[in-house]
Amino acid sequence: MSYSPTRNILALILREMSTRYGRTPGGYIWGVIEPLAAIIFLAIGFSLLLRSPSLGTSFILFYATGYVVFNLYQNIAAATSQAISFSKPLLMFPAVNWFDALIARFVLNSLTGIIISILLFTGILAVVENRTVLELGPIVEAFGLTMLIGLGVGTLNCALIGLFPVWGVMWGIITRPLFLASCVIYLFEDLPRMAQNILWYNPLVHIVGLTRTGFYVTYTPHYIDTVYVFFVGIILLFFGLLLTHRYNREILNK
Repeated sequence: MSYSPTRNILALILREMSTRYGRTPGGYIWGVIEPLAAIIFLAIGFSLLLRSPSLGTSFILFYATGYVVFNLYQNIAAATSQAISFSKPLLMFPAVNWFDALIARFVLNSLTGIIISILLFTGILAVVENRTVLELGPIVEAFGLTMLIGLGVGTLNCALIGLFPVWGVMWGIITRPLFLASCVIYLFEDLPRMAQNILWYNPLVHIVGLTRTGFYVTYTPHYIDTVYVFFVGIILLFFGLLLTHRYNREILNK
């Protein structure tokens, strides 16, 4: 049988959908509704605690503009980091390789995250905040950079966790404060100068700020550097692909 990357990737996507959602009533639809509901409840909870957002009048919208890209990053990074271990039985066949598994998980989780984001923002803008003027350019750019960073981190962790399983535990501990360190529930400008100087190096801070410029036309942050975020993603992806290509057989045999 000839090698067909597109066919392999589609087959792996369908396999993951049936494995992850096939045993749940509603299948993939519930897989979209469940995280969507979690985001809505979290946003409502934060809005009750913090009634005055740093931008606009709706805390739900303010929170969502930060959380959706953060959630998209986390899902893509987590899914791609487990690409080889998840598809290990199929990777024993010559017709399927590790790159197919990586791309399949990336595509499925990216599309799921985008669908969730569209549904969430459509609902918020229709029900809670209907005066927002959207700038689609920054929003699309922010989502693209989020997917790149998620893929880069996930690919690198796919190799590192495969070679050194303890790295998965260490990474979980290191990144536990990432939610608070990504300016999801506050603005970068609200921080003291010392904190700004440290958190500036977190690519997600730039992505969250860029996303908010698409929803708040009066918000013009000067700290955002998309070139920096792009090169961080490219560098992470390069080393991740290099290590996974070199050691994928060793990872499979562990």
